[in-house]
Amino acid sequence: MTAPAQQLVVPTLPGIGRVGVGTANGTFGELLQGALPGPGEAGGEGRFLVTLPVARWSTARFELRPPGTGLQVSPPGKTKAGALAVALLTELGRPSDGELTLQGSLPEGKGLASSSADLVATARAVLAVTGEQVSDQRLGELLTSIEPTDGVMHPGIVAFDHRRGRHLRTLGQLPGLQIVAVDQGGAVDTLAFNRGAPGYGTDERHHYARLLDELGRAVADGDPTAVGAISTQSAALNQTRVPNRNFAELREICRAVSGLGLVACHSGTMIGIMLDPGQDGYRAQLSLAVRLARELPGQTHLYRTLGH
Repeated sequence: MTAPAQQLVVPTLPGIGRVGVGTANGTFGELLQGALPGPGEAGGEGRFLVTLPVARWSTARFELRPPGTGLQVSPPGKTKAGALAVALLTELGRPSDGELTLQGSLPEGKGLASSSADLVATARAVLAVTGEQVSDQRLGELLTSIEPTDGVMHPGIVAFDHRRGRHLRTLGQLPGLQIVAVDQGGAVDTLAFNRGAPGYGTDERHHYARLLDELGRAVADGDPTAVGAISTQSAALNQTRVPNRNFAELREICRAVSGLGLVACHSGTMIGIMLDPGQDGYRAQLSLAVRLARELPGQTHLYRTLGH
């Protein structure tokens, strides 16, 4: 499955009334999330995540309006996207006058990068309508000035410093995978979570560095089984930070159906079982996984990853 066009311009008269449209996909939590060793250890820097892009999107439409009319955002609760539109227009030396409309299929507060997708889609819409560009590094800085962000501005599976907006490494792509997810309920506020997130010790950081290297090799080799094993380790490590009440039961279900492994929304409410649609007996595997997952507390959902 491939993503829709990321950016397009709807032809209109130049200037006022010109419209830009941008899209961005979400990510099902993270294949791996932790921190790397380095000079910023004492200050809590070096944190990173590895994206798992999914076939759910946010779409932003931005229309230039007459000077002095201000910025209108719809729905009005999309204040972060509105703040980015103002910041980006200011960066480009333009007035913050326009109409920003967002829509999408990513639930909020669950760990699926809904806010990040809104922000990146907004940036793409504004840049489309102005015909200008900013560097990936500067865009990352603008995004993280609003909140810690996932790496959805970059295609494929990437390692990303979500606090400083820095692309660390592109790992590649995998075949499209199926995720049987259980949402334990509630919501997580990204800003509040990151303000109170505990730090990482030196030994932990070296362990995460080894896991990142192993994950890079597994993705490069196109080995979803190895990817699943590393992702499960990351989900297990996260239980000491943001415990998910369904972790142990889903791990047993994953073993029972011979799934690839677990993938967690490390700062969210979902955790899921990864399945390979190319595996023999996949349909029976999927049916059993869904039936067993529905016996757990929470809501069961299906997600498909974006792959080659």
